[in-house]
Amino acid sequence: MPVALSVLVEAADHYLAAAGMPDYCPNGLQVEGRAQVGRIVTGVTASQALLDAALELQADLVLVHHGYFWKSENPGVVGMKQRRLKTLLVNDISLVAYHLPLDVHPEVGNNVQLALRLGLTVDGPLESGNPRSVGLVGSLAQPLAPREFAAQVAHALGREPLLVEAQRPIRRIAWCTGAAQGYIEQAVAAGVDAYLTGEVSEATVHSARESGISFLAAGHHATERYGVQALGEWLAQRFCLEHRFVDCDNPV
Repeated sequence: MPVALSVLVEAADHYLAAAGMPDYCPNGLQVEGRAQVGRIVTGVTASQALLDAALELQADLVLVHHGYFWKSENPGVVGMKQRRLKTLLVNDISLVAYHLPLDVHPEVGNNVQLALRLGLTVDGPLESGNPRSVGLVGSLAQPLAPREFAAQVAHALGREPLLVEAQRPIRRIAWCTGAAQGYIEQAVAAGVDAYLTGEVSEATVHSARESGISFLAAGHHATERYGVQALGEWLAQRFCLEHRFVDCDNPV
């Protein structure tokens, strides 16, 4: 049985506590489509490829981690943005997006879901004293050499991470999905053996080398595939909906 769009969005907003977290974009319903939802398509980013796939799958709603209307973007509805919005509006498909609230959630969040796939035990927040820290600190069941852990990451995510290798084995690790290479300073302060995120900058390599910890950049897209899938499954089970995750591959 389809569920009202308003009921579904209200449930997701409440589950993720979306209203209470400052962000760089609006969280929740970004584009309103048909009033009833029976089929959800999830993906990392609301790219044209994902929208085309959702249209082919006859989705009523597209749920993503990276939506639209970022604070730094041109507000004009032109070019790529016009084509994406036209696809949604002409076909009466809703777009729902959750950015930071999906990163930090303790059950379906990107960081927790990544930990499950990498065999990491969550010990606490990377930002001390912040219960909604975007990064986490945890540990492996057994110490691994940096290259062994990198191989474990590659097997779990299906892509080879960039590795800046330190001498010591990895037992305690900090991680934050996506473009969070700037948190390496907090990772060093936390006394971990390694820091893992999605992307890398030139300065990150020097920070890792000079601080004596390993650093892994495992891909922005690759590290953030799992939270939106888990949220989609939560909604599907709660409201007896059809759910399909579409992985539009991205090497970054």
